[in-house]
Amino acid sequence: MSFGDPNNPYAQQPGQPPQQPGQPPQQPGYGYPQAPGGVPQQGYGYPQAGAQQPGTLQANNGYINIPALGTVQIATMGRRLGARLIDGVVISVILSILMAVGLAGAVGIAQDCDSYSPYSPEYNDCVNEAGAGLVAVMFTWIAVIAVFTLLYEWLMVSFLGATVGKLALSLRVVKENSGGLPGLGGSFIRYIIPIVGAFLCYIGAILVYLSPFFDNSGKLQGWHDRAAGTLVIKK
Repeated sequence: MSFGDPNNPYAQQPGQPPQQPGQPPQQPGYGYPQAPGGVPQQGYGYPQAGAQQPGTLQANNGYINIPALGTVQIATMGRRLGARLIDGVVISVILSILMAVGLAGAVGIAQDCDSYSPYSPEYNDCVNEAGAGLVAVMFTWIAVIAVFTLLYEWLMVSFLGATVGKLALSLRVVKENSGGLPGLGGSFIRYIIPIVGAFLCYIGAILVYLSPFFDNSGKLQGWHDRAAGTLVIKK
C-alpha cells in the first residue's frame, strides 16, 4: 500500500495511525477542519455542544443567560408574590394618610354647619356644601389612587427596575434582550396590561399575574412581561 497517494482513497495519510486489517478506511469528517492525526474539530459556523446563546435557558434550571448580565437567576413566584404584598402595604399606608387628610377637611366643613340654626337657609346651604365636599373627596380619592399607583409602579420600574417590594426582596425587572432597564415605554406596557384586565371584575388582572405559571419556556414570563419584553430576575 502506498502512502500519501492522493489518487488512492485507501492510502494511509501522513500523521494517521496505522490501519488495522479488516477495518474500513478512515475518512475525514465532512464540514469540519482536520487536526493533526485526522480528528475532526468543531468550528467554522458549527455550534459547540451545550453552548448557551444569550437569552436562552440553561437546562431549564431557573437560570438564564442575558446580554451584559451573564447568567442570572429567574425570580421565583414566591418572591414575586412577596414583593407584591409589600408594595400593597406601602401603597395602602400612603393612600390611607392622604384619605385621612381629605376626610378631615370634609368633616371640618360639616362641623361648621352647627353654628347655624337647623331651620335656617344658611344651615341648608351649609349641609348641601358639606355633601358636595364629601362627593368631591370620594372622586378625588379615586383619582389619587389611580395616579399614585400608576406613578409608583411605572416610574420606579422605569428608572430603578424595581418597586419598594422588589428592592426589599432583591428582585429586578430587566429587558430580556439587553439586560437594561425597561424604560418608560416598557414599564408602562407592563403596568397597563393588568389594569386593562381589572375592568373584567378584576378576573383579567388575576389571570395576568398568574400567567407566569403558564409559561412553558421556564422563564416565568407573564403576559405583561412578554408584551414589554421584560424578565424578573433575582439580583
